Amino acid sequence: MSASLPRRLLAATLLFTASGVACAAEITVSAAASLTDAFKDIVRGYEAAHPGSKVLLNVGASGALLQQIAKGAPVDVFASADQETMDAAVAQQLVAPRERVDFVRNSLVLIVPAASTLDIKRLEDLRQGAVARLAVGNPASVPAGRYTRQALGAAGLWEALGPKMVMTQNVRQALDYVARGELDAGFVYGSDARLLKDKVKVALELPLATPISYPIAVTAASKEAAEARRFVAWVQASAAQAVLARYGFLKP
Repeated sequence: MSASLPRRLLAATLLFTASGVACAAEITVSAAASLTDAFKDIVRGYEAAHPGSKVLLNVGASGALLQQIAKGAPVDVFASADQETMDAAVAQQLVAPRERVDFVRNSLVLIVPAASTLDIKRLEDLRQGAVARLAVGNPASVPAGRYTRQALGAAGLWEALGPKMVMTQNVRQALDYVARGELDAGFVYGSDARLLKDKVKVALELPLATPISYPIAVTAASKEAAEARRFVAWVQASAAQAVLARYGFLKP
């Protein structure tokens, strides 16, 4: 009896190890462009903690990502930069309501190039002639653009500043335009401004009636739902939350 015990333990260990490998899977995570850098770090941490698991990261404007999912793109987890886009995902039955959870918040800021001498103390100052072009995410697909429209609309400036606006495909494009000095100012998230603080500076933080809250969810069509839920849980846990905080995101 005692002589066979080590072999039994070995067999049990091998079975457990094989089961662990069998549980590992490859998933695709579609995430808002503003999450790019933070999610790259989070994915690396997740894969290191779960040997055999593989996460393919797909980033872009939340609205564009939603369209991809609606057209059948094989996405397991969707993280959007606003509630409106996730609401649309739920309405189209691409995500089950019980799967969504808010995992982080952000702020909306007006940035200018680091060397800019513009004197902007309030949104009304964007009317001045020295501000010729403004980077704004396209509200049709970019949540940051919708937040910008909300803030400028409340100030009675959305229509007035329209001729100065250069619409961008995502918030990172707006950041890049201002960082390169191609545009005079732009609206981005606070986390984006922090990424390039040597190239841009924050002129204003904009008050918003609706908080910028990011939801994440397993998609209804996921073929690896167990792995997808494990990743969503990881994003909410302390290690990933610390990464998000390091990149300038706020607690949910």
